[in-house]
Amino acid sequence: MELASYSDYAVRLVNTEEPARNKDTLTSIEAVRELFGVSRQAARRATDADVTRFRSVRARLRAVFEAADGGDETLAVDLLNSLLLEFPVSPQISGHDVRDEDGRPDWHMHLADHPSNATAGYAAIAAMGLAFHLTEHGVDRLGLCEAAPCRNAYLDTSTNRSRRYCSDRCATRANVAAYRARKREEAERTGRSAETAQPSTAVTDR
Repeated sequence: MELASYSDYAVRLVNTEEPARNKDTLTSIEAVRELFGVSRQAARRATDADVTRFRSVRARLRAVFEAADGGDETLAVDLLNSLLLEFPVSPQISGHDVRDEDGRPDWHMHLADHPSNATAGYAAIAAMGLAFHLTEHGVDRLGLCEAAPCRNAYLDTSTNRSRRYCSDRCATRANVAAYRARKREEAERTGRSAETAQPSTAVTDR
């Protein structure tokens, strides 16, 4: 697995909250465990106390995306470095998949965490994955959805750095809103032009 792919952990956690809509799905231990995906063994370490801890890490990860989205590269890196220092990992070579008929392992790099709790383990992997993505693709590849009021986090992997929305659904919604706004402006301009072109009727005394 490419180490940058672990950055999805950060996106999943950040997007459990939509501040503008006052929505938060990170409200139970089950929600925490779902974030681990296929890492069932790591998920089993989660306890009720991790709900609050996960929310704290989520706020710090969102701050990284907000700084990057706002063009403040230095702040984004500083915030991410503080997470890396607090939640370290150990890169290890893993080979749990077979590569050929001889059964030789498909060796690849894996991030091994040594956490004191589930939050520490998840935060370590999320921060390291985000760090690899940032250094490999650039700070400007970390974004927040422009389809208000969404503001979900996303990772721009487009070839021309053109991504602006977290999903096709948000992109469609934003395009429809922009189209309707243009139509309203055109209708208003047409109405103003018609009023200007209308001849005035003068009232004369007899």
